Amino acid sequence: MATHPDGLPQPQRNWAAATIWLAIAMTVLDGAIANVALPTIAHDLNAPPADSIWIVNAYQLAIVISLLPLASLGEIVGYRRIYQAGLAVFTVASLACALSHSLVALTLARTLQGLGAAGVMSVNGALVRFTYPNRLLGRGVGLNALVVATAAAVGPTVAAGILAVAHWQWLFLVNVPIGLTTFLIAARSLPASPRIERRFDFVSGLLNAVTFGLVVSGVDAMTRTAAKISGALTLAAGVATGVLLVRRELRQARPLVPIDLLRDRVFALSCTASVAAFSAQMATFVALPFYFQSVLGRTEVQTGLLMTPWPLAVAVAAPLAGMLADRWSAAVLGGAGMAILAAGLALMATLSPHASDLQIVWRMALCGFGFGFFQAPNNRLMLSTAPRERAGAAGGMLATARLTGQTAGAVLTAILLQIAGLRAGPLTLAIGAGLALAAAGASLLRGTPNRAVKPSAAAPI
Repeated sequence: MATHPDGLPQPQRNWAAATIWLAIAMTVLDGAIANVALPTIAHDLNAPPADSIWIVNAYQLAIVISLLPLASLGEIVGYRRIYQAGLAVFTVASLACALSHSLVALTLARTLQGLGAAGVMSVNGALVRFTYPNRLLGRGVGLNALVVATAAAVGPTVAAGILAVAHWQWLFLVNVPIGLTTFLIAARSLPASPRIERRFDFVSGLLNAVTFGLVVSGVDAMTRTAAKISGALTLAAGVATGVLLVRRELRQARPLVPIDLLRDRVFALSCTASVAAFSAQMATFVALPFYFQSVLGRTEVQTGLLMTPWPLAVAVAAPLAGMLADRWSAAVLGGAGMAILAAGLALMATLSPHASDLQIVWRMALCGFGFGFFQAPNNRLMLSTAPRERAGAAGGMLATARLTGQTAGAVLTAILLQIAGLRAGPLTLAIGAGLALAAAGASLLRGTPNRAVKPSAAAPI
């Protein structure tokens, strides 16, 4: 298939976009629906509730450790191949999840499913860039953010609906026909991309996996279990491995961890803003259920409904902000979005214990609108700042920054809950507002440049 210098022609562009959206929606949904089904699955498999958390952790950990290696491999073999392979693995693994009859088997299948999801996520941004012409890139990124936000919003509802009429296995079986259909469309519609003639750096890939695996496992042990010392040692080992990885990557011309892109001020500030923004978002999302139920006196059902305005507002704001980012400064749009999020979180933190549902809803919507107004312009700038041949590395870094921020936010809330108990809600929201302001500052510091990063002329290893 021939490559196109500036996006795909119609109608191929629409088919490619549909393929990208279907696959990313499935991977996001599967990250959300398992949480809802954990008690049911644990009971059915006769598994202890504490052990069943690995059904979720295995999926997330597999994604984290393989995002950057798969993005790097995409530059060598083509982003389309990585996407199709990831989609195929995800679909087969979904069937394996449904056929699992033990916690061990399901955890292994979820690990495989996470590797498939990483194949989709790692090159998602690169494929969006090669699908849309540069003048419409913001619109494409905004629509992609709309799909992700919608999938995240409806995930718990979809899970609850399936569990109401069928066994938990159908949470995974529904992926099979969708995955097969998406794979067939992908074979004819996804854009081809130029390939880089080089070998895959297996040593860096291994160091990357060990670094992220140890860091995430260590942090999890320190915040969720009594094994504080063991967790601290695991975290220290991960940091030490990360130092070795960075020292190796500094000598690479096209590093697996895109340090060449991070040398660019605009790209680095965009990553920083993304980490801070997603930290604020995840810290808030983890703390709000405790805040709503323990401080504001809402039930579980009411809490679920009150959480909904945020992702719905993101779904409205992201496409609008994406279109504006094709004409206006992403730095200003992103800074404004984070300022709005900071204001919304500050207003949430100062809610009266007797606040009405309406008072909560409009504040949550304000937070979601601000976050959506930041996300699409920031993602567009990260993708367009990198040269086209490094679009995979930029997309992989975009996903890694998101997951890093979400992990940091969850850890922050876990620590605050241990320190302050159920009273940690307002404090977490206040810190989230501070993180949003930090993201706004990083966004505004970028100014208005919109140029590509030149690959670094690093010395060979």
